[in-house]
Parts: sequence; structure tokens; C-alpha cells
Amino acid sequence: MKQTLQVRLSQHLALTPQLQQSIRLLQLSTLELHQEVEQMLASNPLLETEEEITVSAPELASNAPAESGTESSSGESENGDAPELSAEDFGGTEREDWENGTERDDFDGIRELPSSSGSASDEDGERESREFAETSLAEHLAQQLAGMSLSPEDRAAVQVLIESLDEDGYLEDPLDDIAAALAEDREELLDRLRFALRLLQSLEPAGIGAASLSECLVLQLRAQPKSPAQVIAILICKGHLELLARRDMRRLMAETGADEGLLREAQALITRLEPKPGRRFAQGAAAAIVPDVIVRKVGRELRVMLNPEVAPKLRINELYANALRATRGGISNSPLGGQLQEARWFIKNIQQRFDTILRVSQAIVERQRGFFTHGELAMKPLVLREIADELGLHESTISRVTTAKYMATAWGTFELKYFFGSGLSTEAGGEASSTAVRALIKQFVAAEDTRKPLSDSALAGMLEEQGIQCARRTVAKYREAMKIAPANLRKAL
Repeated sequence: MKQTLQVRLSQHLALTPQLQQSIRLLQLSTLELHQEVEQMLASNPLLETEEEITVSAPELASNAPAESGTESSSGESENGDAPELSAEDFGGTEREDWENGTERDDFDGIRELPSSSGSASDEDGERESREFAETSLAEHLAQQLAGMSLSPEDRAAVQVLIESLDEDGYLEDPLDDIAAALAEDREELLDRLRFALRLLQSLEPAGIGAASLSECLVLQLRAQPKSPAQVIAILICKGHLELLARRDMRRLMAETGADEGLLREAQALITRLEPKPGRRFAQGAAAAIVPDVIVRKVGRELRVMLNPEVAPKLRINELYANALRATRGGISNSPLGGQLQEARWFIKNIQQRFDTILRVSQAIVERQRGFFTHGELAMKPLVLREIADELGLHESTISRVTTAKYMATAWGTFELKYFFGSGLSTEAGGEASSTAVRALIKQFVAAEDTRKPLSDSALAGMLEEQGIQCARRTVAKYREAMKIAPANLRKAL
């Protein structure tokens, strides 16, 4: 075989370590970014936060202007009029999409509502959620258990059951399996676990420690004052939940012996129950979303600023840097020279990340001004490429910026991706945003007669009356995305 040498010209993009880090930081969520910052602070002595700076060091005091510059880049305007906001100011605006649908498979067709033991007002409910977010379900139950006079054996048995609960508050395994896994003398332990289960189910929240949805609802009903409606509600939960989900009133009347009025009262009791009593203690679900960007309306102007709570304030440790400069051979010959460059890159890439988020957010606000004034009904069609072309960025960069980044507005806190949506044709020749169409569907359903709920075809017809061409299949897709049950399951008894 004859060997030859050939010269070829080709073009390719080489991603430098700095560019790779910049891309990676851009796609991180706020929580992930803070974890990344903590790791970098722990591994690189040349990097520090502004909180670590002491005014007693003259070398550091001379760098005060650099600190103010860092704050300005975090979203405050030059005249200092950016408000000091905490995460709690915007954390309670999460939207509960399950209000018109269902979450638990065996609770299909029954609207999930907050527990009847919850607070009456939304503000109290949000404050309660934040309080429960700070306490786990196991801790909450253990606190109640601490006030009881129990033998060490019974206390240990209840603790075993608490540790066997899932995040919704249900007992994951049968008592027989728990006893068999813990001791050879299964029968004696089983008796103690049965007693412990009765103790556990007497604790708050009501419904805790149930093995099934039916048992969970019955436990909550038994904790309520006795009435004819309560008796019928217990009877339905014990054996006729499927009939209730199908709104089969005739069968329910035959099975329970109740008249129409009593059945409606029983249904009202059931819909106020909490099918997942451990839900409010779930850390992931209850954790407040901290917005990356805040939008405020000042007169007719929409002011877009970064949330100062989420932007880490980092700087080079000048004491170490000055020591490096004073070494023989300078920084380049020092083992710490690489870490100094790494710290500089990291600070620059963090700054670039927030600058890009702010630029994209400002472009979104400018395109969706109608939303910030009138709400989601005024949302316009918008795709990633439009923002990418406007800012001179790649579409993939816009995708990274808008994922897991949140904007606090007068209408709530939303992921930046929320402001993008496809368009549907209108009779006037323009386009309506899919978000606005969803809002219209939600509005129609909220105003419907529950005795004759609107079918998907009827909803499509109503949209057509508004000049929006939307097929029945598309209506069904939007309805399911909003977790709105189909018409037959929305029908009142």
C-alpha cells in the first residue's frame, strides 16, 4: 500500500473551556447556580463573596467602587431605585392547575380542593404552605407524638409507621409486610402495629396513614360532625367512588337510598376533602419559586430588573492576588495562577449569564406588553427565533435562558417559556396566541352551567364566534394540558 500525505482545509468551532462554562452556567436554574457557586468558593481560594470582605483591611477598602459596580450589574439602576425584594414577596404566586382536574388515578372525576382544615383566605393558605414547607410530614407527626404518654414500644411502633408513609401521607406497605420485615414473632408485633396505626390515624392532618384513597377520605369524614350528609358521604367513599366520578346519580340514589338533595350535600362534603394529606408538607411542591427577573409597572412604563436576591456577588480575593503578584516570577509562574484565571472567568461568565437573562427578559416584555397590562387574554404569538433574531443570539441560547428562569409580574410568577406560544388563525387574517386561547377556554368552562357542561365541540364553536379557528381536537389538547376534566366528568349531580 502506498502512503501519501494530503492537506485538507475545514472549518469547525472549537469550544474553549471558558465558553463551555458560559454555556453551562446559562442553562442552570437559580438553585443549581447557587450550588455551583458554593462548589467554586470551596475549591478556589482566589474567589470570595462580598459578605466575606472586612472593612478593617485597607487593601479591600480601596475596592469599594468595584463592589457598587457589581451591585449595579445585578439589576439595580444607577440611581439606586431598584427595590429590595425578598423571595417571599413573589413566592406565593404559584398557580394550581389541578383545580378543574384530577391528579390521583383512583380519584378520577372528583375535583381536588384544598383541605377543609386549611385557611379560608389565599394569603393565609400561602403563609401556611410556607410554614409547612419548613417542617416535614415526619417532623410534624413526631411533634404531636412527643406530647403523648406512650410506652417506649408503642412509641417505636408509631415511628416505624411514620417512616413507612409516602410523601402523600399513605402507608406504603401492609402491616403484615412491615411486621414480617421487623421481627420473627410476627403476630405479637402485628398487634402492636395495629394499635400504633390507630394512634397514627388520630393525628393531624386527618386522613394520614391510610392504605387507600377510600380509607383516607373516610378517616377525614369521620373527624367531621355527624349528619345525614356525612353518613351518605362515608357510604359513597367506602364503595361507590366510581359512581360519583361518573356522576351516575340514578345509581347512587339506588345504592345509598338518598334523595337528590342529600346526595348533593354529600358530594359537597367529599369535594372539600384532601386526597393527599401529606401534600402540604412536601418540600419540593411547597417550596417557593424565586424569580430571576422582576417586572413592575411605573406609570405607563414597564420596568424590568434582575432580582438582587438571586445574583451572587463575587470578587477576586485581593489579599491572595496581591501576594501572587509579589512572588518571584509573577502570577504566571505560580501554582495559584491558574486558579486566579479560573476565578476571573467564573465571575465574568456569571455576569454574562445575568446580562443575557435581562436582555432576553426585556425583549419578551416589549413583545408581550399586552399581557402585562391586560393579562393572558392579551398574549401574542411568540417563538424563540423572533427573540434570537432581535438580540443577535442563537435560538438554542434563548432556549437555555428561558428554561427554569422565572419572571415575577403583577399577574403572578411565570417561567420565561410561558411567554412563548404558537399562533392560531383568526377571521381577521391575524393570529391568536395559544396561551390566549387556553385562557378563553378556561374562562368559558368557569362560566358554564355545571348541569350542562360544554363539550369540546361546543368550546370550538364558541372560539369560532370570537373569530378564532380552533379544531375540536386542539380544544381537547388544550383542555387536557390545563387539567380540565371532560364534560361528562364536570357535570354536577
